[in-house]
Amino acid sequence: MFTAYVIVTVAAALWVGFSAFSLLRRAPFVVEPLVEYGVPQTWWTPLGIAKALGSIGLLVGLFVPAIGIIAAIGLILYFTGAVATVLRARSYKTVAFPVLYLAPVAVALGLGLAA
Repeated sequence: MFTAYVIVTVAAALWVGFSAFSLLRRAPFVVEPLVEYGVPQTWWTPLGIAKALGSIGLLVGLFVPAIGIIAAIGLILYFTGAVATVLRARSYKTVAFPVLYLAPVAVALGLGLAA
């Protein structure tokens, strides 16, 4: 069980870290949808930093479980908000994207709590 927790947590952290990096670098495939969804550009850097800190927190959580739990809960709230934002923008065809980040973080949290 612990091995699965480590693998899923590292994969989730890398996945979220990639998303944070892409947002902070203003990659077109990330920022174009944000414009479509109506997310103010002034929020992009804080959102990218939040994802980056969550990603780091997941990794730190492998050694300090409380940090990992807090990071996972924060990221779950973050990506739940992202799902709500996409739905509010009525962009139903893209709602799967934030769910693709939400799911591995939620699984990592569940495995961490079970381990």
